[in-house]
Amino acid sequence: MSEKIRVLIVDDSAIARDLLEKGLSRNPDIEIVGKASDAYSARDRIVLLKPDVLTLDVEMPKMDGIEFLKRLLPQYPIPVIVVSAVTTEGSHRALEALAAGAVAVVGKPQANDREGLTTMLDELGEAVVEASRVQIHTPTNPPRRHFRPRARPGGAMQGDRLVAIGASTGGTAALNSVIPALPADFPPTLIVQHMPPVFTRMFAEALGRASQMRVREAQEGDSLERGLVLVAPGDMHLSVMKDGGLNRIRLDRGEKVSGHRPSVDVLFSSVAKTYGSRAVGVLMTGMGRDGADGLLDMRRAGARCIAQDEESSVVFGMPKEAWKNGAAETLVGLEGIPETLNALLHEAIQEVQWRR
Repeated sequence: MSEKIRVLIVDDSAIARDLLEKGLSRNPDIEIVGKASDAYSARDRIVLLKPDVLTLDVEMPKMDGIEFLKRLLPQYPIPVIVVSAVTTEGSHRALEALAAGAVAVVGKPQANDREGLTTMLDELGEAVVEASRVQIHTPTNPPRRHFRPRARPGGAMQGDRLVAIGASTGGTAALNSVIPALPADFPPTLIVQHMPPVFTRMFAEALGRASQMRVREAQEGDSLERGLVLVAPGDMHLSVMKDGGLNRIRLDRGEKVSGHRPSVDVLFSSVAKTYGSRAVGVLMTGMGRDGADGLLDMRRAGARCIAQDEESSVVFGMPKEAWKNGAAETLVGLEGIPETLNALLHEAIQEVQWRR
């Protein structure tokens, strides 16, 4: 990297600002260009310093981080990483921040947790480097004419099917558009959304309140039932394993895959082995390329595979990689994903003209 990533730290705690500065400065690719204690001083420093990435605490005086995001991003579309307390209230606020346009959330450790602090600073440094590589834009969703599958009237949805979805940056808002649009008797659906522990449980609960399907965080040994959505817990890989005549959930804290735990690649590759052509894979908005190789495994196993299009993605990173390596059969706008899933899961589908 020829130039260092310019970072502005926004936090009302002087101690937190200093800790973040010292921790991030250990990364040779990062330069802390300024610090701010509230939204108003932050805005002035953004105009003056032109940082590449912002770290933001959501609990601040004068104007909280959520309102700041809503006002900031339309004028200055720069990547914002939220650094939030790993508590029930902190998790709720972090989810609001993601919905308001933050690209990622990193959990603050408990007080006096020195090991947790070191881990958090390492994760934040990785998030800053990754965030600096993307251009933030407000997603749109124009109509798409290249892919319009339709089920025949009266066609029954096949049994023993599975939907696997992977998402990262912008995924919480995207999933809140897709999952509530699915019917209550939809086939079992597994989700990997890049997010720290605790936040995934809160996200699953909030998604469930808005959906016809039952939504919760996955547990070891869960059976896969129609009408059930399972979200991978933060910091744990989610995969599907055969258990006698049944397919069940497996959770583990193995090494990171494609830079993540949970990893979309881990989920997709396991689905390719256990479900083969009886699955549908969806790779949605996100930074990096996690999920692209796993989706290719699914397609080679006979599954139907789609990715979110650039126009409706907050970050067209993961879907783009799946398109480049041939894993995604087509790109679908966010609003068209529920209809596409319903069509692909029916027994009889009229002939479809794919883009490739």
